[in-house]
Amino acid sequence: MKAAVFLGPGQKLSIESRPDPTPAAGQIVIQVERCGICGSDIHMTEAHGLLTPGSVLGHEFAGEVVAVGAGVSGLRNGDRVTALPIAGCGSCEWCRAGTPNWCASVQWTGGGYAEYVAAQAQFCLKLPAGLSVTDGALVEPMSVGRHAVALANIRPVSNVLVMGAGPIGLAAAYWSKHFGAHRVAVTAASRRREQLAGLMGADAFIVNDADSMSAAQRVFGGLPDVVIECVGLPGMIARSVEFVRPRGAVIVAGACPTPDQFAPLAATIKEIRMQFAIVYSVEDFQKSIDAMEAGSVDARAMVTDTVDMAHFSDTFEALRKPGHHCKVMLAPWS
Repeated sequence: MKAAVFLGPGQKLSIESRPDPTPAAGQIVIQVERCGICGSDIHMTEAHGLLTPGSVLGHEFAGEVVAVGAGVSGLRNGDRVTALPIAGCGSCEWCRAGTPNWCASVQWTGGGYAEYVAAQAQFCLKLPAGLSVTDGALVEPMSVGRHAVALANIRPVSNVLVMGAGPIGLAAAYWSKHFGAHRVAVTAASRRREQLAGLMGADAFIVNDADSMSAAQRVFGGLPDVVIECVGLPGMIARSVEFVRPRGAVIVAGACPTPDQFAPLAATIKEIRMQFAIVYSVEDFQKSIDAMEAGSVDARAMVTDTVDMAHFSDTFEALRKPGHHCKVMLAPWS
């Protein structure tokens, strides 16, 4: 099979031939039809020590089952699926609860930047007939947003500020409204995604500038009850603490891979609740599938381009710089 292989920081992904995977017991093999490019993948390829050379990234994938390993029930060849890109022991309390990321034997599998990928069947979900493989590849980022918002304990009177207008921030805006928030605003460095934010449920859009604090207070009539940080850059936790109201909540969903700092006293004075969020559960995946099947969210609006394997490395490199794209998909078989 063809796969986009990480060689090392500062080097383009290399399109190489790799052996087709075969399913171990409890696994299936998926023919990848779509895989989204995530900003975290880009960041991981820029730092030394985060990835082993030879790794194949890609964790937002969907496709068709083409092989089934021993002991797998409920899935068969021809099923269209998406999957948590995580493997666990399958039997501990965390795996049984659908949260294998806390399993003592957890493995972050990925591998979606390829024509085929093996996945643990226990953490694969079928796609309804009404959803496309593009929808299926959007289940993962939609689930990240849902998981973060579910931790916020949003009430009908809650005003929510989402920091960041990337796919996770846009998903958080949708789920905030879905969970009953009174008003939702999204902040970003430019207005490029203002229309998308509105489509995903935001009531207002705020550009990060010297007036952004005042703008947020105008939108909400005061400081927001909840700030959901979806940027993952140094300084964003401190900014979230600054923006939230006293006794409000800051949900940190941005995956910042470098050391950061904020003044604990600023959070202490406000008596805020700070909650860190990591990935998702099987339930988050299923609820995201249900929402898209019901038509309550058009996640496909976030997809701004789809590329084939021949153009994938160049596209991946281009996304290191700010641009108009929101979510770019790989279609390995195009």
